[in-house]
Amino acid sequence: MPTQATLADEFGVERGVVRQALHVLQAEHLLTNISKGSPATVASDLRPGGPFAGPGALPQPTMVGLGPRIASAFAANHVEIDALCLTSISLNLALGEPLRQIHAQRLNPAKVDVRVLLPGSHIDLAFPVPVDGRCRDQEGEVDPIHERWLAQRNAQGQVLQHNLLALRATHGIDVHVSFRALPFTPPVKLYLLNGMEALFAYYTLTRREQEIDHEQLEMYDAEGTRSMLFAFEQGAGLRDTTFVEQSHLWFNALWETISSELTLTS
Repeated sequence: MPTQATLADEFGVERGVVRQALHVLQAEHLLTNISKGSPATVASDLRPGGPFAGPGALPQPTMVGLGPRIASAFAANHVEIDALCLTSISLNLALGEPLRQIHAQRLNPAKVDVRVLLPGSHIDLAFPVPVDGRCRDQEGEVDPIHERWLAQRNAQGQVLQHNLLALRATHGIDVHVSFRALPFTPPVKLYLLNGMEALFAYYTLTRREQEIDHEQLEMYDAEGTRSMLFAFEQGAGLRDTTFVEQSHLWFNALWETISSELTLTS
């Protein structure tokens, strides 16, 4: 890793902030050797050849495991990403590194096709929902938890679309981004990369409290960035290959049958 001083200068923050962030990553077993006098070291399990890489890879939280695999997918000439999720927050975070590498001219795909399946705007979500079961208030308006989710879904989708389509103008890459709406709340998230890899995670519900519109509300929700991501690779054995193939069949069936056109409005 770069030194703490270098990181502080790069991100425009105090060195104490950098040190605190590094200690958090150390607590998550992602870094080792955190000290004032020497740069931190990436944990050995995260380096190429460690148990987080290749066939039989150990599951990782989505916020840790998705980014490197998306970046690897962008090394292909034709990048194909299919995603089924509650919002596209995790996908946006994971795209940060390949987009930086494209702008730094270290990656240069000719074509990028992204398809995203998200829950529809007007369905009754299974989650996030109020613990008390309230779906509408006394005036018949949709509850603020649903409104907050919808705003996040739309905003994250618009950011995803904008960042990818911008590559047309800046780098001449042939980019296509499509969204379709599902009539149900997906209990899992799925990412399919270049027809060769399937990344799968469960949405695990928790009960938590959050302030929304100046009101403390209890809800059942799932933090998708923390969902444990399981990786399956084409050619890494019969089980993995079959899972990748069946995941593509499942995604395409949803895309072509019960999903509908989705417009991301603010």
